[in-house]
Amino acid sequence: MAKQTDPDNPAIDYAEDPVNAALSNEDKIDLLRQMQRIRRFEQTSLKHYQAGKMGGFLHLYIGQESVAVGTISLAGENDHIITAYRDHGHALAVGMSMEECMAELFGKKTGCSKGKGGSMHYFAPDKNYWGGHGIVGGQTPLGAGLAYALKYQEIEGCCLCYLGDGAINQGAFHESLNLAELWDLPVIYIIENNGYSMGTSQARSSAHPEHGLAARALAYDIEWDVINGVHLYEIRARVQKAIERAHKESRPTLLEIATYRYKGHSVADANAEKYRTKEEIQLFMNERDPIENWKSTLLDEGVISEDDFKQINKEAGKEAEDAADFAEKSPFPDESEILDDVYWEVDNNTAAGRSGRHFFYP
Repeated sequence: MAKQTDPDNPAIDYAEDPVNAALSNEDKIDLLRQMQRIRRFEQTSLKHYQAGKMGGFLHLYIGQESVAVGTISLAGENDHIITAYRDHGHALAVGMSMEECMAELFGKKTGCSKGKGGSMHYFAPDKNYWGGHGIVGGQTPLGAGLAYALKYQEIEGCCLCYLGDGAINQGAFHESLNLAELWDLPVIYIIENNGYSMGTSQARSSAHPEHGLAARALAYDIEWDVINGVHLYEIRARVQKAIERAHKESRPTLLEIATYRYKGHSVADANAEKYRTKEEIQLFMNERDPIENWKSTLLDEGVISEDDFKQINKEAGKEAEDAADFAEKSPFPDESEILDDVYWEVDNNTAAGRSGRHFFYP
């Protein structure tokens, strides 16, 4: 069996961790399938964006697939997910369909946000998925709020709240950490550290000790960890500890998962190969690709063959193209619907909605 070990402690074999040892072969293949589906979705969306079929921003998740898939694979029925604007991977990982996600990018009525949210605002409340937020760091107090709601209702669960490495410098994030510690909230903040805050390197934008960004949790007496985002076994084993802490102790955790984005900050980022070298990008693509790493692990374990992977890739590509075809054929929202879905009270014709007292009822 292929081993994935902690570089600081080579004796650790994350494949043998209970949460990974419990995986069936089909479970492992499904993790690979999920990552490949995300990549093919993103590649297909990029093609149609460049063809002028989409408007607005498009933040691609290519290269970071292991983070969303590895962490969300651990979530239970009372665990909630909230993230920033690079949200496609998380959406597919929680079970949203490619069709509703692609249609949203096309601005169509069949999209998950009825064509009004676009790339940055995917939502699926029925899957405990709360977005998709365009304001940098804006999701972090909401993540604390979701965790507070669970604690208030005495429900054993947690909130996985994702943010980029640039968002750690936002004041709202630090306010959230402070409250999470003071109120013992079951929130797990996951920094997806891809090395660059838009076009500025982490070294130039974020002061941090040599141990990494997550060490800032020391100031709040919160548990923290730094995780290699290439390896699924490691992600699952170490994130599971944070989930157990949240479930059993109602305590927060700050995690940093080292990852990398192959494309620019968004598709509009024309300098993606100027603030970092082509050689650096190729290094990650050739030697640290999370999908290739997991594929190699499963090949070594005898779980899949090369032909199996080719079939997975083919199916994912077809699903993505079919989703794009569905999106193209779907209708745009009608102009008359522009004010729908702004206030629940108005849409449901409540007393507050009829009187205009949306925030002050009764």
